[in-house]
Amino acid sequence: MAKSQQSFNKAEKEKKKAKKKKEKEKRKEERKANSVGGKLDDMIAYVDEFGNITDTPPDPTTKKKIVAEDIVIGVAKQEDVYIDPIRKGRVDFFNDSKGFGFIKETGTGESFFVHINGCEYQIGEGDMVQFELEKGMKGMNAVRVKKQ
Repeated sequence: MAKSQQSFNKAEKEKKKAKKKKEKEKRKEERKANSVGGKLDDMIAYVDEFGNITDTPPDPTTKKKIVAEDIVIGVAKQEDVYIDPIRKGRVDFFNDSKGFGFIKETGTGESFFVHINGCEYQIGEGDMVQFELEKGMKGMNAVRVKKQ
C-alpha cells in the first residue's frame, strides 16, 4: 500500500491557515456590527477662501461668481523697454604691447574686458569711450569701442 501524502507538518499549516481565516472573518463581522453610518461625515474637510482647512462647510451666501474669461493664464505682458546697446565708460587699464585692457562702465562701475581687435580707434588709459557688449568665452567683452 502507498503511504499517505498528508504529513504532520502539512496538516498543521492547514490548521493555522484555517484559524487565521476564521479570525479575519470574525474581525470583519465585528467592524460591521460596531460601525455607525455617519463615520464618513466625520472625515470630510473643507477649504475656506484663505486656503485653511476647516471642518465646517462654507457659507453659500458668501460665494463669489467668477467668470472664466477673466482668468489670466501665464505671465502678464510687460511693456517693451528699450535698452540702449551703446554704453559709456572709462578705460581703466590698457596694455598697448599685449593689446588688451579693461573698461569700467560709468554708472554701474562694472569692468569689462576689451581687446585691440574690438576697438575702432586707438585707445589708452583714462580715455572716455563708448562701447557695446558681446558674450565672450570668459564673460562679457567690450566691442566696437570708440573714443568720445
